[in-house]
Amino acid sequence: MGFKDALADISRYRNAYTLALSASMGSIFFGWDTGLMGGILTLKSFQHYFGIDQLSTSAQANFNGNIVSVMQAGCIFGVLMTSWASSRFGRKRSLMASGAIYTIGSLIQSVAGLGSSQAVALPKCMPRHIRGRCTGLVQFSDNIGMMLSSASINISYSDMQWRMPLIVQLVPGVLFILLMIPQPESPRWLVEQERYDEAARTLAYVVRTSVNDKAVLITLDEIKADFIGKQRTSLVTQFRMMGESRQVALRCLIPSILTFLQQWTGTNAINYFSPQIFAALGITGTTSGLFATGIYGLVKVFAVGFTLAFAVESWGRKFCLFVGAVGQGLTMLWIGGFGAIHPQNTIVPASYVSIVAIYLYAVFYCIGWGPLPWVVASEIAPNHVRAATLTVAVSINWLFSFTISRLTPVMLEKITYGTFLLFGMCCLIAAAWTYFFLPETKGYALEDIKYLFEKDVIVRSLEDAPGGRRATPVEDIRGGGDIQDSSDSSHKGDEECIEMSNFKI
Repeated sequence: MGFKDALADISRYRNAYTLALSASMGSIFFGWDTGLMGGILTLKSFQHYFGIDQLSTSAQANFNGNIVSVMQAGCIFGVLMTSWASSRFGRKRSLMASGAIYTIGSLIQSVAGLGSSQAVALPKCMPRHIRGRCTGLVQFSDNIGMMLSSASINISYSDMQWRMPLIVQLVPGVLFILLMIPQPESPRWLVEQERYDEAARTLAYVVRTSVNDKAVLITLDEIKADFIGKQRTSLVTQFRMMGESRQVALRCLIPSILTFLQQWTGTNAINYFSPQIFAALGITGTTSGLFATGIYGLVKVFAVGFTLAFAVESWGRKFCLFVGAVGQGLTMLWIGGFGAIHPQNTIVPASYVSIVAIYLYAVFYCIGWGPLPWVVASEIAPNHVRAATLTVAVSINWLFSFTISRLTPVMLEKITYGTFLLFGMCCLIAAAWTYFFLPETKGYALEDIKYLFEKDVIVRSLEDAPGGRRATPVEDIRGGGDIQDSSDSSHKGDEECIEMSNFKI
């Protein structure tokens, strides 16, 4: 897709993009919190206020791990509560409630220095050919928050040096609530509640057409058919249904594997402790360390922006994940190898190569394992057990985010370069898993994803892999009945078929 085509696409589906941007605003305040914590831990004012500067090196590493990991622990409980609330009260009201809780928590945090966390769920109501781009805006917003937080603590030494950034993070929380007020509810939740007229209006809104449009009516009928006999299923019942068949079990397992592997790529090790990592490469001092971290955040913003604009809907989910994991693995192995050969905190020519490797790691992360796990997880999760499937997946994400955040400062002190070698090998394992076990989901309606798991998933994955032969079209697997056949329009020409396919959600 060229630049002009991208602009035309944004104009055409501006309602969908506005909805996605409003929902992803929640990730800005989370990214702010994530990036902020790593910088605040290095501030002398913060260390003096809490007495961290009086602790031994081991005790400081343990204390820092506790501070960072407590936020992840809070997120685990937040996910469980949000999953129930979103199923009971709807996605929109659940999101707005989480924004209010975050705003209150930020105020307490700025006054007392306490931790807070929030969980955000994206509405599943995007046209299929821009669904990956819209869902990936969560990661883009998260990176913007991290980038902005790096510049927010460059003020003079005082308690306000660390309090002010915590106060400023109230702004995205309030904006998030205000932007979500005019947005519609998820059409699939509305169908589950048998509120079909409202669901039709939401579907029509996101593609800017009338409720009587053929594509809207067909999509609504497919969503209704997918929920037949499964309306208003409680979360506990959904957990039981996750193993009702081999196909459903696989679709419920893959999102959790994705979030598990995402954390073991080591991204949070750099997100939270990048000032310490840059210091180990010879960049010392608060200003230079935070400057290096700010560049890291800026690189991630541009990289994920490029991925969402040009790669996720053209290269495909699988290719992006595979390339990203290989690139992350190689850069991590370089950083670990350099640390083994040059353990001193002095700058040598290879130090600059290692700094570049960290930035390249960020680029490859944003190509694949930053935005794409959430895109694929939301696409693969079966509609009738979506809440339970994503609850488990996000809980696993936060569980291992907590684990890695807690262990990273200790590993950096105890095994130093071995930390990066470990994460590098995990990245290569993620690349192998993606190649052999993950089918491509780009371009399919959510109700059609199930057909990708009808036969041998490994064969399908290898067909979709780089260098593999073209996989069997979903229309052939399900016996031909694509959306044009089902609406008696199979003889109206390719142009109309493509148009309706693009409008489908």
